[in-house]
Order: sequence, then C-alpha cells, then structure tokens
Amino acid sequence: MIPLDPAPNLIDQVYARILEAIADHSLPPGQRIRQNELAERLGVSRQPVSHALHLLHRQGLVAESGRKGFQVTALDPVRIRQLYEVRSAIDALAARLAAERIKTDIQGRARLEAALAAGRGIDETTSLAALIALDVEFHSAIYRLSGNPAIEETVAPQWPHMRRSMAAVLAELNYRTSAWREHEIIAKHVLAGDAAAAEAAAQAHALAAGRTTEEHLKAQRQAA
Repeated sequence: MIPLDPAPNLIDQVYARILEAIADHSLPPGQRIRQNELAERLGVSRQPVSHALHLLHRQGLVAESGRKGFQVTALDPVRIRQLYEVRSAIDALAARLAAERIKTDIQGRARLEAALAAGRGIDETTSLAALIALDVEFHSAIYRLSGNPAIEETVAPQWPHMRRSMAAVLAELNYRTSAWREHEIIAKHVLAGDAAAAEAAAQAHALAAGRTTEEHLKAQRQAA
C-alpha cells in the first residue's frame, strides 16, 4: 500500500489559497502557473503545490501547459450559462423548502437574516472577494434552511466555477446592486413562508445571472 501523505492539512491550505486566487482573478484565465515560484510565494515546498494543482486540474480549473506546467483555464460562457440553468432548478427547490421550514428552523432563519443584513452593507468600496463571499453565504443560508443536505452537496463541486463567474460580473457596480435587490426579493418570500413565490424568484435570479454572465464573458472575448 502507498504510504499516506503526512501533511494533508498543508495541501488543503495550498489548494484553498490557489483556488481563492483563481476565483477572484488574482490568477486570471490564461495565467501560466510556475510551481516553484508559487511554492516560494506561499512559503512551502513544491510537493503540496503539485498536489493542489492536480486537484484543481481534476475540477477543470487549471489545464496542463507545456512540460509539467499548468495554466488557469478560460471561462467558457456557454458552460457557465449551463451551470446556472442547472442551479436555477436547485435554487428554486431550496427556496421552496426553506420557505416551508422558516417557522420551525429558528437558527436557519437567523442565518438568512444575518446574510441579508451583511449584503445590505455593500457599496462601491466593497472588495471583490467580499462580494463573492457575501453572495455565497446568502445562497448557502438558503440551502441550509432547506433542510435537505443533498442540495449543498450537489452544489458544492460547482462553487469554484460559480465564484470565478461571479468575479467576472460582480465587479460592475450596477450588477452588484441589482443582484442584491433580487436577493432581497427571494429572502422576503422565504421569510414570509410563501413557498411558490420564493421558488419562482430564486429560479428567475439564477437564470438571469447565467444570461448576464454569459453575455459579459462573450463581450470580453470579443474585446480581447
């Protein structure tokens, strides 16, 4: 049997740090990744960096480039829109279930209200990383409130791709405000226990986000 890696936590930390850089475009699409340079910047050996990059490769976030090299993959506008189409159905289900449970799950209600309150504090000075984190927390609160753990488990593998796509559009002030207006509508229906309205609002929000992101990414490609 192959010996177990003695430092899995270090690999997880390196993976999380690289993933964060890819998600917020500190490592932009097309960026060549030099393992030695990255290891030096993170203050670790080359081994955990190599392990982390292979994990990211499996997720489609980096691709092989040259001899033992990697680069950040480009965002595919159509693929992102397709992911949002699937997520629209999942988010609709989560919002409906959350609305049905809102009166009995006090802790879940408090988490959703806290996420909503945090989102109301965004302005033009809010960093891109903070915007993404707030968006993820809002939707995660609804997933948790739904009471169906399979929803979070299903969405989890797609969050890295979603975070990358969010970074492409949330930087624009008009979208960051319109997205939170839609969040307000979803939350209003969930908190009121209106399952049908919550379901419809959540689905419309995800579909609109998919279309907006696809159009934005296509425009970026044409301008390049």
